[in-house]
Amino acid sequence: MIDKKHITGIILAGGQSQRMGTDKGLILWNNMPFVQHIINALEPLTSEIIIVSNTKEYDAFGLKRIEDAIENAGPVAGIYSGLKASKTIYNLVLSCDIPLISTNILKQLITSVEDDVDIVQIESQGQTMPLIALYKKQCETIFYKLLLEDERRLRYAVNTCNVKTIILDKSLNANTANINTPEQLKQINNDH
Repeated sequence: MIDKKHITGIILAGGQSQRMGTDKGLILWNNMPFVQHIINALEPLTSEIIIVSNTKEYDAFGLKRIEDAIENAGPVAGIYSGLKASKTIYNLVLSCDIPLISTNILKQLITSVEDDVDIVQIESQGQTMPLIALYKKQCETIFYKLLLEDERRLRYAVNTCNVKTIILDKSLNANTANINTPEQLKQINNDH
């Protein structure tokens, strides 16, 4: 497995989150902000964790926080900003709304790396998840070029790279759930 010194964790916490009505990464679940659950899953595998967010509240986590290089351009800009700030070839990129994510799932991304693959992403419940994925640093230039062309669609950006998709074991599907609404938050509170 790739040594953690070659891997950076990048957490995208830039979304406005209209549906939740508040900054998703700072929502408490099990007495801990979503983003702390994600940090805990990343820590055993990474040498540095970067939070991409324009919100100063994230400074409380004591990690490197960077602002989006291009404002309001969505996750393509967030990933680009994170990769630009990263000093490592390999980067685990996660959205801030997946508090159930586990180190075990992230390990599967790392062990699936191949020389000619730029991105390894998860597929869960028939959905590919480019925000639970491992990106090589070289994607930075591809994403930047797309942003200059005003391309904002993440799936389009991902598919311009060499992508490998790993299908997650069904028993782990719950761990990749995006919690976007108060109803979904209630659901995980009931289930866990």
